[in-house]
Amino acid sequence: MSEAGRVPSPAAPPELAAAAPEDRKGKEPEREKLPPIVSAGAGAAAGLDRGSKGQTSTFSSFISTVNQKKEAAENRSSPTHLIFPNIKNVRDLPSICLDVRQKQRISVDPLSSEMKAPVLPEPVLPRQPKTMKDFQEDVEKAKSTGDWKAVHDFYLTTFDSFPELNAAFKKDATASFNTIEDSGINAKFVNAVYDALLNTPQDIQKTVLKGIINSLLREWKGPRTKDDLRAYFILLQNPQFNNTSTYVIYAHLLRQIATLVEADHHFLVHWFKKISQKRFKQLVERLLQFISLRLFPAKPEEFPPITKCSWWIPSASKVLALLNTANSLIHPSLIPYTDFYNSTLDHIDLMEEYHTWQSFGNSHRFSFCQYPFVISIAAKKIIIQRDSEQQMISIARQSLVDKVSRRQRPDMNMLFLNMKVRRTHLVSDSLDELTRKRADLKKKLKVTFVGEAGLDMGGLTKEWFLLLIRQIFHPDYGMFTYHKDSHCHWFSSFKCDNYSEFRLVGILMGLAVYNSITLDIRFPPCCYKKLLSPPIIPSDQNIPVGICSVTTDDLCQIMPELAHGLSELLSYEGNVEEDFYSTFQVFQEEFGIIKSYNLKPGGDKIPVTNQNRKEYVQLYIDFLLNKSIYKQFAAFYYGFHSVCASNALMLLRPEEVEILVCGSPELDMYALQRSTQYDGYAKTDLTIRYFWDVVLGFPLDLQKKLLHFTTGSDRVPVGGMADLNFKISKNETSTNWLPVAHTCFNQLCLPPYKSKKDLKQKLIIGISNSEGFGLE
Repeated sequence: MSEAGRVPSPAAPPELAAAAPEDRKGKEPEREKLPPIVSAGAGAAAGLDRGSKGQTSTFSSFISTVNQKKEAAENRSSPTHLIFPNIKNVRDLPSICLDVRQKQRISVDPLSSEMKAPVLPEPVLPRQPKTMKDFQEDVEKAKSTGDWKAVHDFYLTTFDSFPELNAAFKKDATASFNTIEDSGINAKFVNAVYDALLNTPQDIQKTVLKGIINSLLREWKGPRTKDDLRAYFILLQNPQFNNTSTYVIYAHLLRQIATLVEADHHFLVHWFKKISQKRFKQLVERLLQFISLRLFPAKPEEFPPITKCSWWIPSASKVLALLNTANSLIHPSLIPYTDFYNSTLDHIDLMEEYHTWQSFGNSHRFSFCQYPFVISIAAKKIIIQRDSEQQMISIARQSLVDKVSRRQRPDMNMLFLNMKVRRTHLVSDSLDELTRKRADLKKKLKVTFVGEAGLDMGGLTKEWFLLLIRQIFHPDYGMFTYHKDSHCHWFSSFKCDNYSEFRLVGILMGLAVYNSITLDIRFPPCCYKKLLSPPIIPSDQNIPVGICSVTTDDLCQIMPELAHGLSELLSYEGNVEEDFYSTFQVFQEEFGIIKSYNLKPGGDKIPVTNQNRKEYVQLYIDFLLNKSIYKQFAAFYYGFHSVCASNALMLLRPEEVEILVCGSPELDMYALQRSTQYDGYAKTDLTIRYFWDVVLGFPLDLQKKLLHFTTGSDRVPVGGMADLNFKISKNETSTNWLPVAHTCFNQLCLPPYKSKKDLKQKLIIGISNSEGFGLE
């Protein structure tokens, strides 16, 4: 993810807007500016089961306490008071949205662990004599005797206020822990206290929630201290918030965290990434559940009216964005990016969300498109396709108006992108047709092979894609190099006079996304990262496209041996200059001739040393993946975006673009079995039962070969196996024959084999000896 732009800090909530202006003016400039926090781009939301192990009763008594505190606070003369706000309009919300529209895949650079962050003097904390061992002994004693007084007193004191929370859980009450990487919290003690909480009597659990309410109602005078941030960090992990009856309290906790200033958010982000994988996942699931149940409550009477709590979902989304940023800072990530998906959003009006985002950006109107990491790839595909369809309808309508205005008879063919190609001149004819019909690329595709009868009902279109990809990616064609070690293709760096064929490949990928065709293309992940750099074609044609920051990890996905060699150079303990005798130069073979290129001005005279080897490696990788193929990739980039020109691309991660083009590698053969259609067979026939017994018992590599044999790709469309429209037809031939496949129709023709052994043998021979597309 590459990097530019800043995100405005969230504004203070209305009731805090005037809070201690003199304090803010005097103290806020002392905070050191940290990099902006932006979401990283990108399975269904888990944790939607309601309730928890320790169910608590409703908290009407606590809410009445809240109202009493509110009235008391309003009667005080203090210029600032923190109450539970009653917001009626989303326009009153603080600006807590991340600027997705202006981002160009911005990332957050982690600060060094040594970096000191200036903070305000911290108050003296109350003394907390209990250790984790003392607490655990009290719990065990209470379980055996039934006397919970000591445990109750601990919870009562600890959760009474922010200072008490810090006193209980800080590793050292006298230390400030000024490095951003260390929260100074005893995480094991926090986990032990929360794990025990759900198994305590109800009065103890109510005591904790009452203490949290009291803490959230305290006055806010000036900027938050590090101890306040620790308290928020601890409270957010409370497992009681799994219960819907606590959602009013949870919502106000989320709001206070969401409206913290940017620098405070950075501390929380770096603390979040230190949480264990299990606890981190629980935090994410809890927030996703909160959003889902606010959108579709099973018991609407449990929650305040939506007009009274329109800020709930924006606040939760902002806190999720902090967790998503923390997850993106760690390699490998704590959890997969798909764990942030909320499948509930598949059932809302996605286009309304998209149009709100398009119209209002990240201003006062909330849209889930401001937080694209929660939108599933299936939902994003719907947004992209509907956005493209609306553009297509607009273009078709204009074509129709032009015809009528010239008093010409309308032709239905004008509503489609009609391709007429000869099989013997497939690439050149396709290139000519797409160039000539550039204005029609967003129309629905229909293909005709010259000299062949038949209407394109989808099969001819898929065949056109398969044959084109097979021909273009053949090694003899010279456009792409196939790397056997990584099993992927990369752009040939050979210079040529015309790069239009690279543009054709880009157009093909765009058309495949729009027409729901899965392509058997093997590009490395780096390709899709470059394809989103930037996600929208810049208006200034002088701005370079397809250039992104690259590392040895990116190179390893294409040329693992070279990447390993460069890594060895970086870790070499001897004298690099004397032992390697290299300069800032790279050599490449082009048509049998070795050519040299300087990695920097005068590079052939600059030796690689222990001091400059990092620069050499970075320039080398940048040359291979960016500079040496710039014209080829730029043509490819413009081709793709000529079809998929949509702001919806800004919602996608590079991994998601790959899934849209090539499908998902996750196979579910049981789902395929459930959705398979039959012609000449019934699903209860003996041959079909043999077939599924064999296929479900195949190892993954053979299952992929079967899918490739029957569909032309070993990947699954975004919509899952059901979108394959897989069909098994009866082939009335000798059982000595092998199975036959019609990849254009995802159809397997299966002879009526009499035994499972015979079927398995013939099937393995057939799928293992079929020719792959685009491979050597």
